[in-house]
Amino acid sequence: HVQLVESGGGSVQAGGSLRLSCSASGGTASGLCIGWFRQAPEKEREAVARIGSSGLTYYADSVKGRFTISQDNAKNTLYLQMNSLNLEDSATYYCAAVSRIGGCPSAYRLYLYWGQGTQVTVSS
Repeated sequence: HVQLVESGGGSVQAGGSLRLSCSASGGTASGLCIGWFRQAPEKEREAVARIGSSGLTYYADSVKGRFTISQDNAKNTLYLQMNSLNLEDSATYYCAAVSRIGGCPSAYRLYLYWGQGTQVTVSS
């Protein structure tokens, strides 16, 4: 059973940067797909960035070139570096994981383990 705890959210002006962290414990990193999702009010939860067991990364088109997902296996921590933030990036960001070999699905319903979420607010 994997436990995920996010941190690093906050308020930032448009054009600014934030780095989110997700500390993972209680499970094995092998065969694990882990990533970041976000949900804005009255919108469906969407995949932002994922990283598969092979190390391949996947990004939503809306964040490509601005966000970078990375992981520190020694610290069991996942990161999301968010640059050039805009108003549309405001949302609650969640870390999520699922055991998966090959590929890393974008559908949030396929993810079994979830963190509690961290709020990101971008203002003009």
